[in-house]
Amino acid sequence: MPNFVAVDLGASNGRVLVGRWDGRKFHLQELHRFPNGPVHVLDHMYTDVLRLWSEIKTGLAKYASQFNEPPVSLGIDTWGVDYALLDRQGHLLGNPYHYRDPRTDGMPDMAFARVPADEIFEKTGIQFMQINTLFQLFSMAESRHPHLQAADTLLMIPDLFHYWLTGKQTGEYTIATTSQMFDSRRHAWCTDLLDRLGIPPAILPEIVQPGSVLGQLLPEVADETGLPETVSVIAAGTHDTASAVAAIPGLDDTSVYISSGSWSLMGFEMCSPVINPETLRLNITNEGGVSGTIRLLKNIAGLWLEQECRRKWRQAGQDYGWDELATLAQEAEPLRSLADPDSHDFLSPIDMPAAIRSYCRKTGQLEPETPGQIIRCCLDSLALKYRHVLGLLKSLTGREVRTIRIVGGGSQNRLLSQLTADACGCRVVTGPAEATALGNVMVQAIATGHLADLKAGRQAIAESIKQETYEPRPGKWEQASSRFEELIRMS
Repeated sequence: MPNFVAVDLGASNGRVLVGRWDGRKFHLQELHRFPNGPVHVLDHMYTDVLRLWSEIKTGLAKYASQFNEPPVSLGIDTWGVDYALLDRQGHLLGNPYHYRDPRTDGMPDMAFARVPADEIFEKTGIQFMQINTLFQLFSMAESRHPHLQAADTLLMIPDLFHYWLTGKQTGEYTIATTSQMFDSRRHAWCTDLLDRLGIPPAILPEIVQPGSVLGQLLPEVADETGLPETVSVIAAGTHDTASAVAAIPGLDDTSVYISSGSWSLMGFEMCSPVINPETLRLNITNEGGVSGTIRLLKNIAGLWLEQECRRKWRQAGQDYGWDELATLAQEAEPLRSLADPDSHDFLSPIDMPAAIRSYCRKTGQLEPETPGQIIRCCLDSLALKYRHVLGLLKSLTGREVRTIRIVGGGSQNRLLSQLTADACGCRVVTGPAEATALGNVMVQAIATGHLADLKAGRQAIAESIKQETYEPRPGKWEQASSRFEELIRMS
Protein backbone atom coordinates (compact mmCIF):
# COMPACT_ATOMS: atom_id res chain seq x y z
CA MET A 1 0.00 0.00 0.00
CA PRO A 2 1.71 3.24 -1.12
CA ASN A 3 2.07 5.91 1.53
CA PHE A 4 2.26 9.69 1.09
CA VAL A 5 3.33 12.07 3.86
CA ALA A 6 1.63 15.46 4.17
CA VAL A 7 3.07 18.28 6.26
CA ASP A 8 0.21 20.70 6.90
CA LEU A 9 1.05 23.98 8.64
CA GLY A 10 -1.93 26.13 9.53
CA ALA A 11 -2.17 29.45 11.31
CA SER A 12 -2.81 27.85 14.72
CA ASN A 13 -1.26 24.38 14.50
CA GLY A 14 0.80 22.05 12.37
CA ARG A 15 0.51 18.35 11.62
CA VAL A 16 2.47 15.63 9.92
CA LEU A 17 0.14 12.97 8.50
CA VAL A 18 0.37 9.88 6.35
CA GLY A 19 -2.14 9.10 3.62
CA ARG A 20 -2.29 5.39 2.78
CA TRP A 21 -3.74 4.61 -0.67
CA ASP A 22 -5.44 1.25 -1.10
CA GLY A 23 -6.34 1.75 -4.75
CA ARG A 24 -9.85 3.07 -3.99
CA LYS A 25 -9.58 5.46 -1.07
CA PHE A 26 -7.18 7.17 1.29
CA HIS A 27 -6.69 6.22 4.93
CA LEU A 28 -5.38 9.28 6.77
CA GLN A 29 -3.40 8.94 9.99
CA GLU A 30 -1.95 11.75 12.09
CA LEU A 31 1.67 11.17 13.11
CA HIS A 32 2.53 14.40 14.89
CA ARG A 33 0.70 17.57 15.94
CA PHE A 34 2.16 20.77 17.32
CA PRO A 35 1.04 24.36 18.01
CA ASN A 36 1.79 27.24 15.69
CA GLY A 37 1.28 30.96 16.01
CA PRO A 38 3.09 34.28 16.07
CA VAL A 39 5.91 34.94 18.50
CA HIS A 40 5.80 38.43 20.06
CA VAL A 41 9.20 40.10 20.61
CA LEU A 42 9.23 43.75 21.67
CA ASP A 43 6.98 45.51 19.15
CA HIS A 44 7.01 42.85 16.43
CA MET A 45 5.53 39.46 15.58
CA TYR A 46 7.54 36.64 13.99
CA THR A 47 7.10 33.10 12.73
CA ASP A 48 9.40 30.62 14.45
CA VAL A 49 10.43 28.67 11.34
CA LEU A 50 13.30 26.89 13.11
CA ARG A 51 10.94 25.37 15.63
CA LEU A 52 8.53 24.41 12.84
CA TRP A 53 11.44 22.78 10.98
CA SER A 54 12.30 20.80 14.08
CA GLU A 55 8.66 19.68 14.42
CA ILE A 56 8.56 18.63 10.76
CA LYS A 57 11.62 16.45 11.25
CA THR A 58 10.10 14.98 14.41
CA GLY A 59 7.03 14.01 12.41
CA LEU A 60 9.12 12.43 9.66
CA ALA A 61 11.09 10.49 12.27
CA LYS A 62 7.82 9.21 13.72
CA TYR A 63 6.90 7.91 10.29
CA ALA A 64 10.23 6.08 10.04
CA SER A 65 9.70 4.50 13.46
CA GLN A 66 6.13 3.33 12.74
CA PHE A 67 6.28 2.08 9.15
CA ASN A 68 8.59 -0.45 7.57
CA GLU A 69 8.07 0.78 4.01
CA PRO A 70 9.28 4.30 3.10
CA PRO A 71 6.77 6.81 1.80
CA VAL A 72 6.53 7.31 -1.93
CA SER A 73 6.83 11.05 -1.41
CA LEU A 74 6.12 13.94 0.91
CA GLY A 75 4.58 17.36 0.37
CA ILE A 76 4.16 20.56 2.37
CA ASP A 77 1.35 23.11 2.51
CA THR A 78 1.14 26.23 4.67
CA TRP A 79 -0.76 29.46 5.12
CA GLY A 80 -0.18 32.15 2.51
CA VAL A 81 1.62 35.52 2.15
CA ASP A 82 4.54 34.98 4.57
CA TYR A 83 8.11 34.52 3.39
CA ALA A 84 11.75 34.13 4.40
CA LEU A 85 14.80 35.95 3.07
CA LEU A 86 18.10 34.16 2.39
CA ASP A 87 21.61 35.50 1.81
CA ARG A 88 23.99 34.43 -0.99
CA GLN A 89 25.03 31.33 0.94
CA GLY A 90 21.39 30.29 1.39
CA HIS A 91 21.36 31.18 5.08
CA LEU A 92 18.28 32.57 6.77
CA LEU A 93 18.35 36.34 7.30
CA GLY A 94 16.62 36.51 10.67
CA ASN A 95 13.24 35.24 11.75
CA PRO A 96 10.50 35.80 9.16
CA TYR A 97 7.91 38.35 10.16
CA HIS A 98 4.37 37.15 10.82
CA TYR A 99 1.68 38.58 8.56
CA ARG A 100 -0.13 40.13 11.54
CA ASP A 101 2.92 42.25 12.41
CA PRO A 102 1.93 45.94 12.56
CA ARG A 103 4.73 47.07 10.23
CA THR A 104 2.23 46.96 7.33
CA ASP A 105 -0.11 49.52 8.94
CA GLY A 106 -0.68 52.27 6.37
CA MET A 107 1.44 50.54 3.72
CA PRO A 108 -1.30 49.98 1.11
CA ASP A 109 -2.08 53.70 0.84
CA MET A 110 1.62 54.53 0.60
CA ALA A 111 2.07 51.93 -2.13
CA PHE A 112 -0.93 53.23 -4.06
CA ALA A 113 0.73 56.65 -4.19
CA ARG A 114 3.47 54.96 -6.26
CA VAL A 115 1.35 52.50 -8.25
CA PRO A 116 -2.44 52.97 -8.42
CA ALA A 117 -4.54 50.22 -6.86
CA ASP A 118 -6.39 49.48 -10.08
CA GLU A 119 -3.09 48.91 -11.89
CA ILE A 120 -1.88 46.47 -9.22
CA PHE A 121 -5.18 44.60 -9.38
CA GLU A 122 -5.21 44.52 -13.17
CA LYS A 123 -1.91 42.64 -13.13
CA THR A 124 -2.36 40.37 -10.12
CA GLY A 125 -6.12 39.91 -9.66
CA ILE A 126 -5.50 39.66 -5.91
CA GLN A 127 -7.63 41.35 -3.26
CA PHE A 128 -6.06 44.09 -1.19
CA MET A 129 -5.15 43.21 2.38
CA GLN A 130 -2.36 44.90 4.29
CA ILE A 131 -0.99 41.46 5.20
CA ASN A 132 -0.13 40.64 1.57
CA THR A 133 3.50 39.90 0.76
CA LEU A 134 3.61 42.94 -1.50
CA PHE A 135 2.93 45.30 1.39
CA GLN A 136 5.18 43.39 3.79
CA LEU A 137 8.09 43.82 1.37
CA PHE A 138 7.14 47.42 0.62
CA SER A 139 7.36 48.19 4.34
CA MET A 140 10.89 46.72 4.37
CA ALA A 141 11.85 48.73 1.29
CA GLU A 142 10.51 51.95 2.79
CA SER A 143 12.38 51.41 6.06
CA ARG A 144 15.54 50.30 4.22
CA HIS A 145 15.51 47.13 6.26
CA PRO A 146 19.01 45.57 6.20
CA HIS A 147 17.63 42.06 5.63
CA LEU A 148 15.99 43.11 2.37
CA GLN A 149 19.12 44.93 1.28
CA ALA A 150 21.22 41.81 1.96
CA ALA A 151 18.74 39.31 0.50
CA ASP A 152 19.67 37.11 -2.42
CA THR A 153 16.51 34.97 -2.47
CA LEU A 154 12.93 35.17 -1.23
CA LEU A 155 11.14 31.91 -0.48
CA MET A 156 7.55 31.63 0.63
CA ILE A 157 7.21 29.53 3.79
CA PRO A 158 6.52 26.13 2.13
CA ASP A 159 9.28 26.83 -0.40
CA LEU A 160 11.68 27.44 2.50
CA PHE A 161 10.99 23.97 3.89
CA HIS A 162 11.31 22.48 0.39
CA TYR A 163 14.75 24.06 0.24
CA TRP A 164 15.78 22.67 3.62
CA LEU A 165 14.54 19.22 2.58
CA THR A 166 16.10 19.08 -0.89
CA GLY A 167 18.55 21.95 -1.33
CA LYS A 168 16.41 23.28 -4.24
CA GLN A 169 15.19 26.88 -4.24
CA THR A 170 11.89 27.19 -6.14
CA GLY A 171 8.58 29.00 -5.85
CA GLU A 172 5.40 26.94 -6.10
CA TYR A 173 2.63 28.54 -8.16
CA THR A 174 -0.34 28.49 -5.76
CA ILE A 175 1.56 30.05 -2.86
CA ALA A 176 3.21 32.59 -5.18
CA THR A 177 -0.19 33.90 -6.25
CA THR A 178 -1.06 34.84 -2.65
CA SER A 179 1.78 37.38 -2.65
CA GLN A 180 0.04 39.95 -4.88
CA MET A 181 3.28 40.02 -6.87
CA PHE A 182 2.38 37.42 -9.52
CA ASP A 183 0.83 38.24 -12.89
CA SER A 184 -2.21 35.98 -13.14
CA ARG A 185 -2.41 36.23 -16.93
CA ARG A 186 1.27 36.00 -17.85
CA HIS A 187 2.03 33.46 -15.11
CA ALA A 188 5.19 35.33 -14.16
CA TRP A 189 6.39 37.64 -11.41
CA CYS A 190 5.37 41.30 -11.80
CA THR A 191 8.92 42.60 -12.03
CA ASP A 192 7.97 46.06 -13.30
CA LEU A 193 5.50 46.55 -10.44
CA LEU A 194 8.13 45.55 -7.88
CA ASP A 195 10.73 47.85 -9.41
CA ARG A 196 8.39 50.83 -9.00
CA LEU A 197 7.84 49.96 -5.33
CA GLY A 198 11.55 49.60 -4.58
CA ILE A 199 11.38 45.82 -4.16
CA PRO A 200 14.24 43.96 -5.91
CA PRO A 201 12.72 41.43 -8.38
CA ALA A 202 16.00 39.52 -8.59
CA ILE A 203 15.30 37.85 -5.24
CA LEU A 204 12.27 35.94 -6.59
CA PRO A 205 12.69 32.23 -7.42
CA GLU A 206 11.74 30.16 -10.46
CA ILE A 207 8.07 29.12 -10.47
CA VAL A 208 7.04 25.44 -10.49
CA GLN A 209 3.55 23.98 -10.80
CA PRO A 210 1.66 21.82 -8.27
CA GLY A 211 2.67 18.21 -8.75
CA SER A 212 6.28 19.03 -9.66
CA VAL A 213 8.91 16.67 -8.27
CA LEU A 214 11.40 18.98 -6.58
CA GLY A 215 14.05 16.42 -5.66
CA GLN A 216 14.95 13.86 -3.05
CA LEU A 217 15.86 14.23 0.61
CA LEU A 218 19.24 15.67 1.45
CA PRO A 219 21.53 13.11 3.11
CA GLU A 220 21.57 14.99 6.42
CA VAL A 221 17.76 15.11 6.52
CA ALA A 222 17.58 11.39 5.74
CA ASP A 223 20.09 10.61 8.49
CA GLU A 224 18.27 12.72 11.06
CA THR A 225 14.77 11.40 10.32
CA GLY A 226 15.55 7.78 9.48
CA LEU A 227 13.96 8.05 6.03
CA PRO A 228 15.85 6.96 2.90
CA GLU A 229 17.31 9.58 0.58
CA THR A 230 15.15 8.17 -2.21
CA VAL A 231 11.98 9.79 -0.83
CA SER A 232 10.73 12.37 -3.34
CA VAL A 233 9.63 15.84 -2.27
CA ILE A 234 6.67 16.97 -4.37
CA ALA A 235 5.20 20.46 -4.59
CA ALA A 236 1.58 19.92 -3.63
CA GLY A 237 -0.84 22.81 -3.75
CA THR A 238 1.46 24.42 -1.22
CA HIS A 239 -1.03 27.11 -0.26
CA ASP A 240 -3.21 25.24 2.20
CA THR A 241 -6.40 26.57 0.63
CA ALA A 242 -5.32 25.30 -2.79
CA SER A 243 -4.90 21.81 -1.35
CA ALA A 244 -8.18 22.08 0.57
CA VAL A 245 -10.21 23.14 -2.47
CA ALA A 246 -8.63 20.37 -4.56
CA ALA A 247 -10.04 17.89 -2.03
CA ILE A 248 -13.71 18.95 -2.20
CA PRO A 249 -15.96 16.22 -3.63
CA GLY A 250 -18.89 17.41 -5.70
CA LEU A 251 -17.49 20.88 -6.29
CA ASP A 252 -19.26 22.19 -9.40
CA ASP A 253 -20.59 25.40 -10.93
CA THR A 254 -23.51 25.52 -8.47
CA SER A 255 -21.32 25.05 -5.39
CA VAL A 256 -19.58 27.66 -3.27
CA TYR A 257 -16.79 26.39 -1.04
CA ILE A 258 -15.69 27.59 2.36
CA SER A 259 -12.30 26.42 3.57
CA SER A 260 -12.83 27.00 7.27
CA GLY A 261 -10.09 27.49 9.84
CA SER A 262 -8.45 30.54 11.40
CA TRP A 263 -9.34 32.11 8.08
CA SER A 264 -12.41 31.33 6.03
CA LEU A 265 -11.83 31.33 2.28
CA MET A 266 -15.16 31.47 0.43
CA GLY A 267 -15.50 31.26 -3.31
CA PHE A 268 -15.97 29.50 -6.64
CA GLU A 269 -13.58 27.29 -8.60
CA MET A 270 -13.01 28.89 -12.01
CA CYS A 271 -11.18 28.10 -15.24
CA SER A 272 -9.69 31.60 -15.57
CA PRO A 273 -9.31 34.73 -13.44
CA VAL A 274 -12.10 37.29 -13.24
CA ILE A 275 -10.33 40.64 -13.35
CA ASN A 276 -12.55 43.65 -13.93
CA PRO A 277 -13.59 46.87 -12.16
CA GLU A 278 -16.39 45.08 -10.28
CA THR A 279 -14.04 42.43 -8.89
CA LEU A 280 -11.73 45.24 -7.77
CA ARG A 281 -14.60 47.17 -6.20
CA LEU A 282 -15.73 44.09 -4.26
CA ASN A 283 -12.11 43.32 -3.30
CA ILE A 284 -12.41 39.69 -4.42
CA THR A 285 -9.30 37.69 -5.22
CA ASN A 286 -8.12 35.30 -7.93
CA GLU A 287 -5.67 32.80 -6.43
CA GLY A 288 -3.99 29.96 -8.28
CA GLY A 289 -5.37 26.46 -7.83
CA VAL A 290 -4.42 22.89 -8.63
CA SER A 291 -4.65 21.55 -12.21
CA GLY A 292 -4.89 24.96 -13.86
CA THR A 293 -7.86 26.19 -11.82
CA ILE A 294 -8.44 29.62 -10.30
CA ARG A 295 -9.92 30.16 -6.85
CA LEU A 296 -12.19 33.18 -7.10
CA LEU A 297 -12.70 33.92 -3.43
CA LYS A 298 -12.95 36.30 -0.55
CA ASN A 299 -10.73 36.05 2.53
CA ILE A 300 -12.70 36.27 5.76
CA ALA A 301 -11.35 36.34 9.30
CA GLY A 302 -12.84 32.96 10.22
CA LEU A 303 -12.50 31.13 13.52
CA TRP A 304 -9.61 33.44 14.49
CA LEU A 305 -11.86 35.38 16.85
CA GLU A 306 -13.05 32.25 18.66
CA GLN A 307 -9.53 30.79 18.80
CA GLU A 308 -8.14 33.96 20.32
CA CYS A 309 -10.95 34.11 22.89
CA ARG A 310 -10.19 30.53 23.92
CA ARG A 311 -6.48 31.32 24.15
CA LYS A 312 -7.11 34.36 26.34
CA TRP A 313 -9.44 32.45 28.65
CA ARG A 314 -6.91 29.64 28.94
CA GLN A 315 -4.28 32.19 30.04
CA ALA A 316 -6.70 33.28 32.75
CA GLY A 317 -7.17 29.70 33.96
CA GLN A 318 -10.45 28.97 32.15
CA ASP A 319 -9.54 26.13 29.79
CA TYR A 320 -12.72 25.65 27.76
CA GLY A 321 -12.85 22.79 25.27
CA TRP A 322 -14.24 23.40 21.77
CA ASP A 323 -17.32 21.27 22.48
CA GLU A 324 -17.92 23.15 25.72
CA LEU A 325 -17.75 26.50 23.94
CA ALA A 326 -20.16 25.23 21.29
CA THR A 327 -22.62 24.18 23.99
CA LEU A 328 -22.37 27.55 25.75
CA ALA A 329 -22.92 29.36 22.43
CA GLN A 330 -25.89 27.14 21.58
CA GLU A 331 -27.52 28.10 24.88
CA ALA A 332 -26.90 31.84 24.41
CA GLU A 333 -29.46 34.21 22.89
CA PRO A 334 -29.07 34.27 19.09
CA LEU A 335 -28.27 37.44 17.14
CA ARG A 336 -27.97 39.51 20.33
CA SER A 337 -24.63 41.11 19.47
CA LEU A 338 -22.90 41.19 16.07
CA ALA A 339 -19.41 42.11 14.90
CA ASP A 340 -17.76 42.28 11.49
CA PRO A 341 -14.99 39.65 11.80
CA ASP A 342 -12.87 41.61 9.32
CA SER A 343 -12.88 44.83 11.31
CA HIS A 344 -9.37 46.11 12.00
CA ASP A 345 -10.30 45.87 15.71
CA PHE A 346 -9.79 42.11 15.49
CA LEU A 347 -6.59 41.89 13.41
CA SER A 348 -4.23 41.27 16.34
CA PRO A 349 -5.64 42.39 19.71
CA ILE A 350 -3.93 41.24 22.88
CA ASP A 351 -7.31 40.52 24.52
CA MET A 352 -9.90 39.31 21.97
CA PRO A 353 -12.88 39.06 24.38
CA ALA A 354 -12.23 42.65 25.47
CA ALA A 355 -11.91 43.73 21.83
CA ILE A 356 -15.29 42.17 20.99
CA ARG A 357 -16.98 43.84 23.96
CA SER A 358 -15.40 47.19 23.04
CA TYR A 359 -16.53 46.84 19.42
CA CYS A 360 -20.12 46.13 20.46
CA ARG A 361 -20.08 49.04 22.89
CA LYS A 362 -18.83 51.56 20.34
CA THR A 363 -21.35 50.34 17.73
CA GLY A 364 -24.26 50.84 20.13
CA GLN A 365 -25.03 47.20 20.82
CA LEU A 366 -25.45 45.14 23.96
CA GLU A 367 -22.05 43.96 25.10
CA PRO A 368 -21.64 40.18 25.25
CA GLU A 369 -20.68 39.36 28.81
CA THR A 370 -20.44 35.60 29.25
CA PRO A 371 -18.20 33.25 27.25
CA GLY A 372 -21.34 31.77 25.67
CA GLN A 373 -22.54 35.20 24.53
CA ILE A 374 -19.12 36.11 23.15
CA ILE A 375 -18.77 32.89 21.15
CA ARG A 376 -22.36 33.18 19.92
CA CYS A 377 -21.51 36.69 18.73
CA CYS A 378 -18.51 35.29 16.84
CA LEU A 379 -20.48 32.47 15.17
CA ASP A 380 -23.62 34.46 14.33
CA SER A 381 -21.41 37.19 12.85
CA LEU A 382 -19.37 34.74 10.81
CA ALA A 383 -22.53 33.16 9.36
CA LEU A 384 -23.78 36.63 8.41
CA LYS A 385 -20.42 37.43 6.84
CA TYR A 386 -20.80 34.29 4.73
CA ARG A 387 -24.24 35.51 3.66
CA HIS A 388 -22.75 38.88 2.70
CA VAL A 389 -19.90 37.36 0.68
CA LEU A 390 -22.23 34.85 -0.99
CA GLY A 391 -24.25 37.78 -2.30
CA LEU A 392 -21.09 39.41 -3.70
CA LEU A 393 -19.97 36.23 -5.45
CA LYS A 394 -23.38 35.59 -6.98
CA SER A 395 -23.67 39.16 -8.27
CA LEU A 396 -20.18 39.03 -9.74
CA THR A 397 -20.54 35.72 -11.58
CA GLY A 398 -24.27 35.41 -12.15
CA ARG A 399 -24.07 31.83 -10.93
CA GLU A 400 -26.89 30.03 -9.18
CA VAL A 401 -25.78 28.54 -5.85
CA ARG A 402 -27.44 25.37 -4.60
CA THR A 403 -24.86 24.14 -2.11
CA ILE A 404 -22.27 25.56 0.24
CA ARG A 405 -19.47 23.04 0.80
CA ILE A 406 -17.52 23.61 4.02
CA VAL A 407 -14.20 21.84 4.50
CA GLY A 408 -11.34 22.09 6.96
CA GLY A 409 -11.30 22.06 10.74
CA GLY A 410 -14.19 24.50 10.96
CA SER A 411 -16.47 22.02 9.21
CA GLN A 412 -16.58 20.11 12.50
CA ASN A 413 -18.32 23.04 14.20
CA ARG A 414 -21.90 21.82 13.80
CA LEU A 415 -23.42 24.98 15.25
CA LEU A 416 -21.57 27.18 12.75
CA SER A 417 -22.54 24.88 9.87
CA GLN A 418 -26.22 25.08 10.82
CA LEU A 419 -26.04 28.85 11.32
CA THR A 420 -24.44 29.15 7.87
CA ALA A 421 -27.29 27.20 6.28
CA ASP A 422 -29.81 29.35 8.17
CA ALA A 423 -28.18 32.70 7.39
CA CYS A 424 -27.54 31.92 3.72
CA GLY A 425 -30.82 30.08 3.10
CA CYS A 426 -28.86 27.35 1.38
CA ARG A 427 -28.03 23.67 1.91
CA VAL A 428 -24.64 23.15 3.57
CA VAL A 429 -22.57 19.99 3.07
CA THR A 430 -19.53 19.56 5.33
CA GLY A 431 -16.38 17.51 4.94
CA PRO A 432 -13.69 16.55 4.65
CA ALA A 433 -12.39 18.07 7.86
CA GLU A 434 -8.89 17.06 6.78
CA ALA A 435 -9.30 18.61 3.33
CA THR A 436 -5.89 20.25 3.26
CA ALA A 437 -3.98 17.05 4.08
CA LEU A 438 -6.14 14.97 1.72
CA GLY A 439 -5.62 17.47 -1.10
CA ASN A 440 -1.90 17.41 -0.39
CA VAL A 441 -1.60 13.61 -0.59
CA MET A 442 -3.96 13.49 -3.56
CA VAL A 443 -1.73 15.82 -5.60
CA GLN A 444 1.23 13.61 -4.68
CA ALA A 445 -0.70 10.54 -5.82
CA ILE A 446 -1.46 12.19 -9.17
CA ALA A 447 2.17 13.27 -9.58
CA THR A 448 3.40 9.72 -8.98
CA GLY A 449 0.88 8.04 -11.29
CA HIS A 450 -1.35 6.48 -8.63
CA LEU A 451 -4.31 8.65 -9.71
CA ALA A 452 -5.16 9.91 -13.18
CA ASP A 453 -6.23 13.50 -12.52
CA LEU A 454 -8.09 15.92 -10.25
CA LYS A 455 -11.49 14.38 -11.10
CA ALA A 456 -10.29 10.91 -10.12
CA GLY A 457 -8.68 12.33 -7.00
CA ARG A 458 -11.92 13.97 -5.84
CA GLN A 459 -13.79 10.75 -6.43
CA ALA A 460 -11.24 8.89 -4.32
CA ILE A 461 -11.66 11.44 -1.51
CA ALA A 462 -15.46 11.08 -1.70
CA GLU A 463 -14.93 7.35 -1.11
CA SER A 464 -12.66 8.11 1.85
CA ILE A 465 -14.88 10.36 3.99
CA LYS A 466 -18.32 10.88 5.48
CA GLN A 467 -20.15 14.14 4.85
CA GLU A 468 -22.98 15.83 6.75
CA THR A 469 -25.82 17.91 5.32
CA TYR A 470 -27.57 20.87 6.97
CA GLU A 471 -30.82 22.30 5.64
CA PRO A 472 -31.75 25.95 6.31
CA ARG A 473 -34.22 26.73 9.11
CA PRO A 474 -36.37 29.86 9.45
CA GLY A 475 -35.20 32.65 11.73
CA LYS A 476 -34.76 36.40 12.09
CA TRP A 477 -31.92 36.53 9.60
CA GLU A 478 -33.26 39.30 7.32
CA GLN A 479 -33.39 41.79 10.18
CA ALA A 480 -30.01 40.64 11.49
CA SER A 481 -28.52 40.95 8.01
CA SER A 482 -29.61 44.59 7.80
CA ARG A 483 -27.90 45.30 11.12
CA PHE A 484 -24.80 43.45 10.00
CA GLU A 485 -24.55 45.28 6.67
CA GLU A 486 -24.55 48.56 8.58
CA LEU A 487 -21.63 47.27 10.69
CA ILE A 488 -19.71 46.40 7.53
CA ARG A 489 -20.22 49.94 6.24
CA MET A 490 -18.85 51.24 9.55
CA SER A 491 -15.72 49.00 9.42
